[in-house]
Amino acid sequence: MIFSIISRVVNGVKEGVKAGLEGATDIGSAVVDVVRNTAVTTLKGTGEVVSKGIEVTGSVVKGAIYGIADVGASVVGAVKGIVMGSISGVMESGGKQEEAVQGAVQQAIHSAKELGLDVGEVAVEAVKGSVGAVKKVGGDAVEATKQSVSAALGAAKDIGEETVVAVKDALSTSIEGGKDIIEKLKEK
Repeated sequence: MIFSIISRVVNGVKEGVKAGLEGATDIGSAVVDVVRNTAVTTLKGTGEVVSKGIEVTGSVVKGAIYGIADVGASVVGAVKGIVMGSISGVMESGGKQEEAVQGAVQQAIHSAKELGLDVGEVAVEAVKGSVGAVKKVGGDAVEATKQSVSAALGAAKDIGEETVVAVKDALSTSIEGGKDIIEKLKEK
């Protein structure tokens, strides 16, 4: 049953994003609100599924990424907005910060790999989007940064060592505190 619901979330978000961005001249500006509103609307129709946190947020991100790709826009350029909109929408629908952050960042990285995108660049944009969303909804931005970096590295490990190196390098140089967080994660 959960797979059916998750599939409906992915497809609902994908189609909602495509429809919401149709004719938009500035996709980068529109994507946060379109994804957030689509996530909230889609999740209202799925009831208890927000309690499945990580999977739901990942499904919203996946649907949004494929919706953006279908309209021919730059996915990498939209990742920050996709992640921001996804996390905002899930948290506004009752989801927990840690699960929303983890699901969004991990799925952004997995989708980037599937689409042949620069995974390091996508990781940076996903972390920035995650922190921005958490700040916007009044969550803990410092904790969100730690959660995002950890999720990015976890997703990279699922893909392979080359991806781990690319993500670590990108986050160390482009995310404030990223290098320190990565070092602390090594100690665990």
